Amino acid sequence: MANPATAGASLAQHQAALQASGLERLDAQLLLLHLLGKPATQRSWLQAHDTDILPAPGAAALASLLQRRLSGEPLAYLTGQKAFYGLALQVNADVLIPRPDTETLVDWALNLLPDGSASVLDLGTGSGAMALALKATRPSWQVWATDLSAAALSVAQANAKRLNLAIQFGQGSWFAALPARASRFDCIVANPPYIAEHDPHLAALRHEPQQALTSGPDGLGDLRRIIAEAPAHLTSGGWLLLEHGFDQAEPVRQLLLAHGFDSVQSRCDLAGLERCSGGQQLR
Repeated sequence: MANPATAGASLAQHQAALQASGLERLDAQLLLLHLLGKPATQRSWLQAHDTDILPAPGAAALASLLQRRLSGEPLAYLTGQKAFYGLALQVNADVLIPRPDTETLVDWALNLLPDGSASVLDLGTGSGAMALALKATRPSWQVWATDLSAAALSVAQANAKRLNLAIQFGQGSWFAALPARASRFDCIVANPPYIAEHDPHLAALRHEPQQALTSGPDGLGDLRRIIAEAPAHLTSGGWLLLEHGFDQAEPVRQLLLAHGFDSVQSRCDLAGLERCSGGQQLR
């Protein structure tokens, strides 16, 4: 079988060689589509053109991508793209890769607020995933997005511009990123760092920005701060919705109750684990 770096091999031969090297079939197809400038949705195109020859520069680039993927680098960083809530987002190593489980938080916010006007804040936006998903679904909403990382905020701003979605951005640590003129919000969503500093799971996430993953010895440092400061930025009846670790639902609910939130509850992710918790401010 032809090596992925061999010039003159067909697309089918390259795909087979990638799989023989240890890649899953889907990964092999998505890498080929990326090199060919085709969207990830055109896997059927590969089958229809399986005898086409991959140009020599593409074959050399494919060999490099193969080694990076086999070393554990996420596919989204190799292709520079990740789908989230029906949006094609651009991503790089400055931001966490948006995950399908986070769509639970988007669904929750959309179900809580009316279809009309609303003001929503996405704290620690990263690639802009949640803010952009909310704005795309509810164009009449005023959506803010903040991040401490200037590099991450640049990715989010580029996504917003490319998708033609009007988001107001701010750089800084959580609520400190908001200008004085910012009003209170009907809903605040956040997927903050929540992994403990020495958690063994971090090894599998070594390619993603660590500052967006870890938060103190128990992983609750940033969640504590957000919950404590959120009431000053919520309207009466406003909601705070948070993503957290699979074993953190109970302590997060207790933090919400301790800071005066009502209707405190949790939502399950796609695996049936409580990964989102929130509460309503009625003061």
